[in-house]
Amino acid sequence: MLSKSVVTAVLVFASARVTTAIPLESTSESAQPSKRWLNSGKVRGVNLGSQFIIEPWMAGDEWKSMGCSGDDHDEWSCVQHLGQEAANAAFKNHWNTWTTQEDINLIKSYGLNTVRIPVGYWIHEELVQSDEHFPQGGLSYLDRLVGWCADAGLYVIMDLHGGPGSQSVRQSFTGHTVDNPGFYTSANYERAYQFLEWMTERIHTNESYRTVGALELINEPVSSRDYPSQAAGMIANYYPTAWTRIRGVESRLNVAEDHQVHIQMMDQDWGSGNPSSNLPSTTNALYDDHRYLKWDPSVDKTKSAYMSAACSDYRGGNDVIVGEWSISVADDVENGSEFQIDGNPPDQVEWYQKFWAAQVTSYEKSGGWVFWSWKCNWIGGRNEWRWCYKSAVEAKVIPMDAGSAASLNPCSS
Repeated sequence: MLSKSVVTAVLVFASARVTTAIPLESTSESAQPSKRWLNSGKVRGVNLGSQFIIEPWMAGDEWKSMGCSGDDHDEWSCVQHLGQEAANAAFKNHWNTWTTQEDINLIKSYGLNTVRIPVGYWIHEELVQSDEHFPQGGLSYLDRLVGWCADAGLYVIMDLHGGPGSQSVRQSFTGHTVDNPGFYTSANYERAYQFLEWMTERIHTNESYRTVGALELINEPVSSRDYPSQAAGMIANYYPTAWTRIRGVESRLNVAEDHQVHIQMMDQDWGSGNPSSNLPSTTNALYDDHRYLKWDPSVDKTKSAYMSAACSDYRGGNDVIVGEWSISVADDVENGSEFQIDGNPPDQVEWYQKFWAAQVTSYEKSGGWVFWSWKCNWIGGRNEWRWCYKSAVEAKVIPMDAGSAASLNPCSS
């Protein structure tokens, strides 16, 4: 997770056609809600970060309680440290408690309509090789979680957050921190294709997945600036082949076009290249934009500059969703008096509330937004609600109604 990101009555992401929502109790694919279906005009959601791929920086207390040490920087190293059997038990307890049905119902009650679920390829355990180290047994918890989301009427974006071989360097969100990205090989692409095919079939045949409407091909791949050949190969080969393999499963299952899963890729502004340049089609395509003003070097580290950047932002059309963002500010100023949050001082609460609302208002000029993240432990020794939607609502920084951002007039001055 790092640093983009037309209102209609019903959001019809990449299509011009409006479809009718079918009752969620229906069980046959023909009677299922269209995968374009959404019960609101814009995506308003949260990531379920650290549910299936734990990032120790945002879940430190949880990490320690599981028996993972400070030297364990990712799930791979924790499994090695604990041993497979003990790790499986520790992770099952985590999966069972980090996100509960009460959380899902609370998300719905806050006026949100979407969750993005980051998963690693290793949740499909047949793809894991003998020399790879990941927890086992997560699938039943994923099945339960998406079922809760469907029961609550929440749209789900299923995100391949950790790819085979790791798609980014030194990032715990890949499940295995590496110095060189190993994802960009034909063998690891093939494993990712198999994951996507498996997940596509699950989406269309498993009742619990009835509101999973989008499948993201890979989260935060390398940039063309840092890894030009890997990024170019992904655009030329991985994206179009993944697209074809997903649509192939849907063809075999006789899935109608308006029931196809949305296929999501990182938007061009992420820096890996134009994701659509080699696709056989862009019907039901979505684009994921991650917008962290915290790490934007063009923004001065002042309240007025952050607000100006948030208010003037425009990320693209309805097919662009800002899939990760926060209200955190740059590391070297976040603890200074201008941005201090300890004790929730009223003037700071008011400013951060407007900062949240300004970003929401801008991102809803596009397809909408998914905040990073729903829940976290104490970060840097504090209740760091700048990263945690649930905590920010409790601190009265984010209102209980996600649709109230415009009424706050964040950009009025």
